[in-house]
Amino acid sequence: MTMEFTDRLTRVEPSATLAISALATELENDGEDVVDLSVGEPDFPTPENVVEAGKDAMDAGHTGYTTSAGILELREAISEKLAEDGLDHGTDEIIVTPGAKQALYEIVQALIAEGDEVVLLDPAWVSYEAMVKMAGGSLSRVDLSEHEFQLDPALEDLEAAVSDDTELLIVNSPSNPTGAVYSDEALKGVRDLAVEHDVTVISDEIYKEITYGVEPTSLGTLEGMADRTVTVNGFSKAYSMTGWRLGYFAGPEELIDQAGKLHSHSVSSAVNFVQHAGIEALENTDEAVDDMVAAFAERRDLVVDLLEGHGVDVAVPKGAFYMMLPVAEDDQAWCEGALEDAHVATVPGSAFGTPGYARISYAASEQRLQEGIERLADEDYL
Repeated sequence: MTMEFTDRLTRVEPSATLAISALATELENDGEDVVDLSVGEPDFPTPENVVEAGKDAMDAGHTGYTTSAGILELREAISEKLAEDGLDHGTDEIIVTPGAKQALYEIVQALIAEGDEVVLLDPAWVSYEAMVKMAGGSLSRVDLSEHEFQLDPALEDLEAAVSDDTELLIVNSPSNPTGAVYSDEALKGVRDLAVEHDVTVISDEIYKEITYGVEPTSLGTLEGMADRTVTVNGFSKAYSMTGWRLGYFAGPEELIDQAGKLHSHSVSSAVNFVQHAGIEALENTDEAVDDMVAAFAERRDLVVDLLEGHGVDVAVPKGAFYMMLPVAEDDQAWCEGALEDAHVATVPGSAFGTPGYARISYAASEQRLQEGIERLADEDYL
């Protein structure tokens, strides 16, 4: 029997990182020591009080279904958190999801039909493209790599990409994979274009709590953006809860109503006791988050200094825990070679729409970061 698969899947290419991941696993299975600078998750444990809150919730019997949009107490806590960021969303304008990725998927499915245009800022997180293609949308891309990954000097390029045919623009600040935090001037430029062309904007703020010396602005707080911005966030990065799978999105009530149909007919709801742990994360982890961010800042500075010592300049990230390393034109081959020869795992920039770079994650100990950079230098990859 030969199965025939739908266009929504066949038009999506496998992740460009699969070859790197498979090779890293093969090397580790052969007993080789691989310095993994490809990881997209904090290397810190979930705060103990959050873990205990999850256990307590299970012990209290919070193991059944919840209201599809999420338990009221968590949506109230999210609403308060958003209010602190300047966003006004009541509990009926919030859906709690199994991870921020599910939130993004539901939004794209709710808004994008066959042929609809979506604008991405490159380098862009790998799953945006796949989600748009699965919805049948088309992509218009704006390259920020020639501007040190900042949006301000590329606003003219964005203006050329956005038109009355654009249905959706996705903004991720702080950015994965660059760590860039877009300025208020840049976001106001986004606002002006969105209002002029009646475009909905997703503001992916999953790294909002991980910044260094800057306070990122939530796009939905700008005048004219409240009713056209969908804000996405989650618990994986700031609270080191990747495996707990908990995220959320907030937006106009009409979107929540429509996206809620997909949510209820697919995942039903986020896990009950995990939602209770999420309340604890929002309300009682400020010190743990501050400590993690401080550690990331020290690691960022270490990696920048190490690279500079080898004559390599990088755009210094202001958020998240990634940076883009300029490499050979064939970045996939560079990453594969770095893994085979230096046993250092990175992610090719082409996976994010920006060839010629490799993404480095500094979610690793200072010792491993130093070892990884030295290995790359020793094997002439820097």
